[in-house]
Amino acid sequence: QVQVVESGGGLVQAGGSLRLSCTASWGSFSNNAMGWFRQAPGKEREFVAGMTWDGSRTNYADSVKGRFTASRNNAKNASYLQMNSLKPEDTATYYCAVTTKWSRTLETRQHEYDYWGQGTQVTVSS
Repeated sequence: QVQVVESGGGLVQAGGSLRLSCTASWGSFSNNAMGWFRQAPGKEREFVAGMTWDGSRTNYADSVKGRFTASRNNAKNASYLQMNSLKPEDTATYYCAVTTKWSRTLETRQHEYDYWGQGTQVTVSS
């Protein structure tokens, strides 16, 4: 079992940057594919980014492609989401998720992820 915790959210002006972190407070996800998702008020949770166990391959939602970068440091049991050129529509609670089913597959489907963090709030002002 893995317990993941996100951090790094906050309030930022449009055009600014934030770096979210995801760490394992218990267990390890160094052999697992991971994903980042977000949920805006009144909307369903959506896929943002995914990466394989070693971070060698990543994929992104079209809405964040070219602005967000997912990475990981398995030695530190951590993953990151670097968010640049933030827009007001990026405002949401961001979640880190770990799948025990895949290590080399880039997964966008939420139900394929087994462990979720509590989320960290990102607010982008215009």
